[in-house]
Amino acid sequence: MSLHGNLLGPDPTLLPVDPAAAALDAGTDPAEVAAADPTSSLAWATLAEAALAEGRTIDAYAYARTGYHRGLDHLRRNGWKGFGPIPWSHEPNRGFLRALAALLRAAEAIGETDEMERCRTFLAESDPAAPAALGLT
Repeated sequence: MSLHGNLLGPDPTLLPVDPAAAALDAGTDPAEVAAADPTSSLAWATLAEAALAEGRTIDAYAYARTGYHRGLDHLRRNGWKGFGPIPWSHEPNRGFLRALAALLRAAEAIGETDEMERCRTFLAESDPAAPAALGLT
């Protein structure tokens, strides 16, 4: 980066590997993973997606909101300033982006239009490829 900054915008934020990913990949119950590592956006996103699939919208909303806020904490600790790319192609970013997409879906299901639109915009601004990758197009 030059003394004048990056003229194309901020560099993408690339989160470190989520330690909970290995436990989830090994088939550990996501609730156990979230209890053991409550800072994991991926664990909360997994819980939210399962709750949505089972029609437990309010549970999904709570899980997704937790994952979203945990993800914001991780992003900020890794240099994110509240804007800029969060690429879907970087695997460790997917927990946050999945939580954001689950929050969008849960907000839509309960008729919280403002939250739904905010999430839709945030997701598209994070990575224009993310909505399609998450089945939101």
